[in-house]
Amino acid sequence: YSDKLSLRAGENLQIKVSTDGPESYSAQLVRIVCGDDTPRGAGFCEKEIENPQNGDHPGRHQPIRPGSCLLIAASEDFSSLTSLTAAANIWPTRPGNGHQTILGTWSEEDRCGFEIFLDDEGALAFRLGDGRSDETFSTGAPLPARRWTRVAASLDSRTGALRLTETPLRVMGDLERPRSAAQSIVETSISPTSARARLLTIGARLVEARGERPFFDSHFDGKIESPRLASQALSPRKIEGLVAARSSDDLAEEVVGAWDFSIGIQGENVPDLSDRGHDGETRQLPTRAMTGSNWDGSEHDWRHAPEQYGAIHFHSDDLSDAEWTTDFELILPNDLRSGLYAIRLTTGTGGEDHVPFFVRPQPGASSAEIVFLAPTATYTAYANSRLHFQAPGIEIMQGRLSLVTSNAMFLLEHPECGLSLYDHHADGSGVCVSSRLRPILDMRPKTRLWSLNSDTHILSWLENSGFDYDVLTDEDLDREGEAALRPYRVVLTGSHPEYVSKGMLDSLHTHLHRGGRLMYLGGNGFYWNTVYHPTKPGVIEVRRTEDGTRAWRSEAGESHHAFNGEYGGLWQRKGRPPNRLVGVGFTAQGFDVSSHYRRRDASTDPRAAFIFEGIDEDIIGNFGYIGDGAAGEEIDRFDKRLGSPSHALVLATSENHSATYMVTKEELFSNIPGTSGLESPMVRADMVFFETPGGGAVFSTGSIAWAASLPFADCDNNVARLSQNVLRRFLDPESFELPVAGSA
Repeated sequence: YSDKLSLRAGENLQIKVSTDGPESYSAQLVRIVCGDDTPRGAGFCEKEIENPQNGDHPGRHQPIRPGSCLLIAASEDFSSLTSLTAAANIWPTRPGNGHQTILGTWSEEDRCGFEIFLDDEGALAFRLGDGRSDETFSTGAPLPARRWTRVAASLDSRTGALRLTETPLRVMGDLERPRSAAQSIVETSISPTSARARLLTIGARLVEARGERPFFDSHFDGKIESPRLASQALSPRKIEGLVAARSSDDLAEEVVGAWDFSIGIQGENVPDLSDRGHDGETRQLPTRAMTGSNWDGSEHDWRHAPEQYGAIHFHSDDLSDAEWTTDFELILPNDLRSGLYAIRLTTGTGGEDHVPFFVRPQPGASSAEIVFLAPTATYTAYANSRLHFQAPGIEIMQGRLSLVTSNAMFLLEHPECGLSLYDHHADGSGVCVSSRLRPILDMRPKTRLWSLNSDTHILSWLENSGFDYDVLTDEDLDREGEAALRPYRVVLTGSHPEYVSKGMLDSLHTHLHRGGRLMYLGGNGFYWNTVYHPTKPGVIEVRRTEDGTRAWRSEAGESHHAFNGEYGGLWQRKGRPPNRLVGVGFTAQGFDVSSHYRRRDASTDPRAAFIFEGIDEDIIGNFGYIGDGAAGEEIDRFDKRLGSPSHALVLATSENHSATYMVTKEELFSNIPGTSGLESPMVRADMVFFETPGGGAVFSTGSIAWAASLPFADCDNNVARLSQNVLRRFLDPESFELPVAGSA
């Protein structure tokens, strides 16, 4: 993978490579024209580019170590502990699935320190050692999953007494028969002292701390709240008061650290409430803005009641950065054309991979009036998705057997590559954070026709048609705003711009109001509210809230993003349905075969004459490389009720979809028959055109499969011609006029 997905000509790009076996590999900079290498597809096309880094490079293996935790810097306060109390409220999600550290200084490398943890059976346990000998103690009673419990370990070095306690916490609406508090007291002669200062970890155990990348294991799955550490053995009553403390004034002198996860939720830093200054930093982005044991349901926005969101959900498979070191760095030529590029990596044994990235022109160096807006947020959302070959019932939904590619097999064998926003963590919770800073095997050319690879059909059509264009990514637009679109007259979307931020929507609206033009060449676009991390480039967050076609749903009270506090879910639920921007919105999906469009009366309207110039057929797009048609996979319909402009022209509508095409669930009030493509009039893709108040215009196809029909028969087809007609007129500086009211 690379450190950037978008950069300007002349900038540097770092390439990070891991090899399993080969001692060397060859690198070649290429421009990707079309990534489709399927047997009946458009044909793979790449062009080699000269660069000093082309050639052979030594190979090496770089492991990926997923799993989140909280790290507190080494301190004499930790290494000098003899007596101690360690406590926290926990909500374990996988008790009994191996050793899971809650809090401690234990180091496997040195065999010393202490830790409070869940043992292999899920019971509360404590371990301590001095580098010469160590002991482990357990209550022997597994903790229940997804129930709040206060756990504590108190060690008195004077008497050798060790007390393990677990106290069930009653939460809002809980009518379950209460468990009894448990206590176990044993004796030990070992003190957890060490000759050197120790790191303190929460949610994982330190294995080794060499260099800048400490290695952790024994990751905790579940929520941790109010972890505390004291330098004395405290009574159960004092432990209760210590865990409940919310300010430094409530802490006794013997407190070494008291961490409050309800502060600084948007970032990675966690403050220490004590006067010792042992602030912590999260690693691999565990999920924040999580309800705590005291959440009472009265507030669902963590910004209004942060004290009820004092939990962090740690996962053993969290991954925000693979943290590989750079193998080589290349400087892009200053005159490199904007477009999609890749580093092609090959081995002497036939191995091949492409590391893709987008190149923007230097400011003022391009004369192109077209910009392709690469939907990189969608690429990141689907990154390494297992949904299309592993989800229950997927073959029924697709109406066919799943095709398991070599990349899919690799993901099955290497789950450490990280998850998509369509997957579940190992503990069953939905994945709401995804990052591009890792190998993403489905964000490649020569993969299944989805996301990036499907979008290369649009790029190959532009190249074949002779249009000059630049590229811009979602991440660029979110960061730079509408100014990034200002040099361009026409914006082209990808085939599936599903995930968009508020800043991106605002910028596109501004672009249209200042007279810009927008060609929406896809389906299921502008659907999920997406938030970028405030300081980590390439990391997005999505909360799956009340509605929408989704692979999982957020837990109660956890619908507001941690990164900025915005309410998550569908843009439609936030009053900004895609119909308002592009005239159509997601209505149905199916994955067996695609259909075609049939022209409607509005296609003969004089306002649309330029669109159908040279096109006499009534049927549009009864061909293509996705399902053999231009209307398929995920499709959008025109609906004035949802904000489609009343003056818009519905030029053509798809027909004859199969029974696997089903109306999206957000359109239904209950489960009812008659919602498939065989019965429901809502299962259709509408082709729409309308003018905007600033002299601009919008053209929408409402279908993911449209892009795969563009290059069919070397672009000699009515989908390509119709799209060319629109693009040529949209490049014309002559303003579009809004129709007189009532004329549409």
